[in-house]
Order: sequence, then structure tokens, then C-alpha cells
Amino acid sequence: MAATDRRTATLALAHALSAAERGLPVIPLSPTKLPALPSPHRNAPGPPVPCRGECGLPGHGVHDATADPAAVRALFALAPWATGYGVACGRPPHRLIGVDLDTSPAVLQRLAAERGFTIPDTFTVLTPSGGRHLWLTGPPDVVVPNSAGRLAPGIDIRGAGGYLVGPGSVTARGAYRPAPGTAALAPAPCPPALLRLLTPPAPPRTPRPTRTPRGGRALVHFVLAARQGQRNARLFWAACRAYENGIGDALADTLTDAAVRTGLTAREARATIASAARLTAPRAAGGRRAR
Repeated sequence: MAATDRRTATLALAHALSAAERGLPVIPLSPTKLPALPSPHRNAPGPPVPCRGECGLPGHGVHDATADPAAVRALFALAPWATGYGVACGRPPHRLIGVDLDTSPAVLQRLAAERGFTIPDTFTVLTPSGGRHLWLTGPPDVVVPNSAGRLAPGIDIRGAGGYLVGPGSVTARGAYRPAPGTAALAPAPCPPALLRLLTPPAPPRTPRPTRTPRGGRALVHFVLAARQGQRNARLFWAACRAYENGIGDALADTLTDAAVRTGLTAREARATIASAARLTAPRAAGGRRAR
């Protein structure tokens, strides 16, 4: 191994140990940003073995991640070619959530303005490609999945089962380093409004074997066609029309199911429908008195 390679590997281990001292589970990474240790099952005959480290051998990617200094040293000793380290997300005690911005930060800022949350000051890592990773923390009772472009184009999320390339890592494209002014910051708690966007919607309930009231089918389709940013407004409009036509209560559950399928939570959908019922109630009562 060349002297430069040895120095890079030594620095990678040092940075990984520093992260482990702060309770962050780490694994060694190769210059391609992939886990450095190959799977112990790679040459096994037959289909791939669904093992996440239960066999007791290293080489299971993020499932090898540990904050124990001795175990970290052992992993790096098995991978002397490692030039960086990954930090496992979703693991206690920090339960990291990584917001991977491959696009301008303005995209996240616009989303924050639309959704009513503030992007907190938090530890941030600059990537060799010009992107940045925002490090946030999540609550213990919420599992944030990995996603690519689900939040917005150019924004990927690193959650449970994923990892972030740690600062100080060197890859084939360059080095990862803390963003100026953030090195002394701890990962900030994820804003609740953003956390709701990162968690998958509840699975739709099994449809009841009831008939959709006449005129209700078109309103349900109107809600199902909602795009991001339109969901609540479309649901409110459809619920108002339903109550004005006397089918609001009969259609409420179906509209709730449709809204959940578009990405709203059931609680948000029910609150919007209740608002529509309150708004239209005086008008409906007045109409009945006029007749």
C-alpha cells in the first residue's frame, strides 16, 4: 500500500473512531462510497442468503455498524483499503435522518415555506459533487425510510437501513467535509412538519362494501387526482360539495381513504372534512328553511 493510501486509511479510521465516541454507529467504506467489506455469503451456492449479520460474520453493510471502538478497529483492520466511513441512520441514540441535497438548497427552502417549517441550524456535510447532507435527529417512535426524490426532485432521504458518508472520508470523487460554520453544531431535531413528510402514509383501510352515493364518485376521483401541494385544497373543495349536496356524512369515509392514498394522514383528512362540514352547515340549513 502506498504511503498516501496508508495515510488516507489511517485518517478514515481516526474520523470513524471520533464519530463512534459520540455514539454514532459506523462502518468502513471503500472509495466508491460502498461498504468496504464483502458479504461472507457471496460465494455460497444457491440463492442469496437473507442475512443481516445474524451469522456473526462481518460483511453485512450497514448492519455491521457499531459505536464500540474495539469493534470499529476490528472492522477497519479487515478492510485496510477503506478510505472513509459511513454513519448508520435511524439507530439509537441519535436516530440520524440525512437530507441529501443534490440540488440547490432553495428547493428545500421553498418546500419549508410551503409547509410552514423552518430549516434548523444543524451539522452539514459538503459532498465532492457540490451537494450537501443535512444531519437531523428523529424521535424514538418514528421510523423514517430511505427515499429518492419522494420529498422533492433532487432531495434524497437517508433513514433506517441507510447511512451517510462521514466527514473526513475520501472517495474517488474527492473528500467530504463539514460545511463552514456547522462543524461545532450537533444534529438538530427534525421539524415535526418535515418529519410528517418523510414518514410513509398509513396504508389505506379496506374499503367498506357500501355503495358510493350518487355524485360522490366524481368527487372521490377529484381528490385522487391531487398532486403534491393540492391535496388538502382538493379534499376541502370535494367535501364542501358533498355536504352541500347532502351526501357529506355518507361520503366522509370514502373521501378520507382517497386523501390518505394521495399522501395525507387520516387525521389530517378527517380534520379537513370536518372543517368543510362546519363551513357548509349554515348554508345547508338555510337552504332547507327556504324550501
